[in-house]
Amino acid sequence: MPDVTAISPWFDPQRHEDRRAFLLARNRILAATRQWFAVRDFVEVDVPALCLSPGNEAHLHAFQTEAVRPDGGKDTLFLHTSPEFACKKLLAAGEKRIFSLGHVFRNRERTATHAPEFTMLEWYRASEAYDCVIEDTVSILQLAAQTSGHNIWEWRGRTCDVLKEPQRLTVNEAFWRFAKIDLLSTIGGDGMPMRDALAAISPVPIGKDDTWSDIFSRILVEKVEPHLGAGQVTILDEYPACEAALARTCPHDARVSERFEIYACGVELCNGFGELTDAQEQRRRSEEEMDIKQRVYGERYPIDEELLAALRIMPPASGVAVGLDRVVMLATGASQIEQVQWAPVP
Repeated sequence: MPDVTAISPWFDPQRHEDRRAFLLARNRILAATRQWFAVRDFVEVDVPALCLSPGNEAHLHAFQTEAVRPDGGKDTLFLHTSPEFACKKLLAAGEKRIFSLGHVFRNRERTATHAPEFTMLEWYRASEAYDCVIEDTVSILQLAAQTSGHNIWEWRGRTCDVLKEPQRLTVNEAFWRFAKIDLLSTIGGDGMPMRDALAAISPVPIGKDDTWSDIFSRILVEKVEPHLGAGQVTILDEYPACEAALARTCPHDARVSERFEIYACGVELCNGFGELTDAQEQRRRSEEEMDIKQRVYGERYPIDEELLAALRIMPPASGVAVGLDRVVMLATGASQIEQVQWAPVP
């Protein structure tokens, strides 16, 4: 019989004992999180991991499988990359405050902060303001710090006091502060990006085939993100409309959207939206993203017609997804995400 520790070193008794404190802290954080939602009248929902469409973002990759029908036919299914689509259908069905705490799956992702299977905490407030879920998210991070007993988080030489008042920056403010770029000057009044305008002022090398989004992402990763969440949590707000994903456009400026991310120690911990409920616009965005995926990766995912139907009757809502394993990793001082997973993927 092969030695299990030779197959997966995480099950070596000494190595398991070394990380057991992280795992027990994880359990306490999950229990405290569930209690936090319970006292605020949120309902926990348990959605299926199998879905018809895993999402329609170009650079988000899913695991694909087949379901064999009783007649021998086969249907293509995917492991979900987020419970978002299912949760929005529940909002359309009449739920008001819901949260999901469960495993999601993303292919092509394995680094110190990425795992192909991880725990996502996602919640929605129907007919409540976008700022409410921002405040919720800060509270959840502070709860994790208080539960673990560590409010000073550290990651690769950066520190963040999670209990300090957060810093809030728009994406445009962050690009100006850290990259000396007026990002909004490269976006038309209708929200359309101007590739050549951004290329002309880019502080990072670019390729001739790079799109506006490619250049934006490179500047964000290389020049901006390393400075976010330094000393205190950073709320990065008002993403460009062309990077809105499933967020609605800001009423005060068509160039930006109600999308935010929160950082600690340069690590992104969440992605939240004032949710888009325009089914026609969501279809347009999804098809555009799948065209990019086809061009770059040679594949595309189906569009979830049930979701588009749900958006037509879904109330205005705000929601956010938090990578809980990353939060636990920072809150416990672990150095990689697999240290805070009870049984990491081999």
